[in-house]
Amino acid sequence: MVRFDARDPAGSVAAWVDDGRLAALPGDPRLLDDGPLLVLSAHADDETLGAGGLIALAVRAGRSVTVVVVSDGAGSHPDSRTTTAEALRHERAAEARAALDELGAGIDLVLLDVADGALQEARADIRTRLASIIGGLHPSVVLAPWRGDGHRDHRVLGEIAAELVAEAMADEAAGAAEGGPALFEYPVWLWHWGDPEHPDVPWDDLVRVELDPAAREAAARALDRHASQLRPLSSEPGDEAVLRPDFVAHFRRDAEVFVRSTPRAPDGAGGGASDRASDGAAGHAPDGRNADAGADAGAGAVPGSRFDATHARQADPWGVTTRWYERRKRAITLGSLPDERLGAVLEIGCSIGVVTAELADRASSVLALDVSLVAVEQGRARVAGRPHVRVEQADVTRGLPDAGPYDLVLISEVGYYLDPEQFERLLDDVERVLTPTGVVVACHWRHGADDFRQSGDDVHAALVRRPGLHAVAHHDEADFVVDVRSRDGRSVAARTGLR
Repeated sequence: MVRFDARDPAGSVAAWVDDGRLAALPGDPRLLDDGPLLVLSAHADDETLGAGGLIALAVRAGRSVTVVVVSDGAGSHPDSRTTTAEALRHERAAEARAALDELGAGIDLVLLDVADGALQEARADIRTRLASIIGGLHPSVVLAPWRGDGHRDHRVLGEIAAELVAEAMADEAAGAAEGGPALFEYPVWLWHWGDPEHPDVPWDDLVRVELDPAAREAAARALDRHASQLRPLSSEPGDEAVLRPDFVAHFRRDAEVFVRSTPRAPDGAGGGASDRASDGAAGHAPDGRNADAGADAGAGAVPGSRFDATHARQADPWGVTTRWYERRKRAITLGSLPDERLGAVLEIGCSIGVVTAELADRASSVLALDVSLVAVEQGRARVAGRPHVRVEQADVTRGLPDAGPYDLVLISEVGYYLDPEQFERLLDDVERVLTPTGVVVACHWRHGADDFRQSGDDVHAALVRRPGLHAVAHHDEADFVVDVRSRDGRSVAARTGLR
């Protein structure tokens, strides 16, 4: 997961220039076609930062352009003592209109006025309203914030856009529409936290649009209209500028960069925690990059298609093989198991198979499950040549595969994606496939995330309440918790004959 603080220095413009790859990016003619252009913006100024030059080119070419600003922008200065949220709301709406007027005449502006920072909470309403707009405009191109930008509102709006464009494409395939729009996503905060070597930069999907001097000048004038973000509101604490000059410098280029997107509609429920929005050993998730079951994806659903996209972009999305946090957590979890030889193992939420491979060293057989087919394929490659290991795609909310019994069941960074009732059903299924002396181990991130249906602590409380599973080990620290429960209540010393 990407974490950043907008108050910190931004990454170097020179690093991107010296790298050379931005200048060599291909174009995509769809961005410059003659059809209607719909630009979705989480906050007033996102569209100017990420796509102001393209908007100016589109207007000059005679295209119809509509910009939808979803949030009211009132949360940009929460600590200000000189202004109010309501005043900021009006100011930012006026700035948005003034900025678009700099980009060209006749741009339609739609303000949805959703509370700043609350796009996830208003997701269903936003989706309905945007579906109506897309249905009425029939755009040839939709621009949306990049889902990997590291900002919660950007991710949520990008996901909604991808779902709606996928539905429009499906209508086209079914003959219900004349044509579906192309979706491109524009990075904003990538230029703050990223650098050319950052593993989250989606190089294979990047395209560029060349800006002539007139488009660059229009974009610069438009950006300057967002005065509340570029300059301090006053000299008082809490009124500081939101956008640092070293960050804004990234938007003075002679081209704009977009992420080419192939949207897919949400799947059904997910069972492996392979899009764990962060750096979990099987992952964990504050916000950021990337994992959100989505309020409109169905109760308890964890869309496998989104997880597929995450794994397709990067071989190791959460640094499971490289981050000390992950390696340490994995060592603690596996070191807490009461038996050296593990017997038959079921792993729920295997992701790319890093834990799977370590389990295989101690097990007679391993069945590893994940909801993401892309993750499953990577996991299979990791354990290739080990015939006692199987890695399968499965949605565990629909029940466990007909196999077993198992001496060990591992539930790692999965439970919080299920609501309490679903997790209880999963535990019922686990107990049904457990041997008479079987062990259940769970490991979960303890902090919150907007896509969690319950907390990691709630997940472990449910496991601990199971009367037939006795405590063997418990590891509790600020960031994660590990519980080892067994039908055999003996300690490790008792199991191994030390007492």
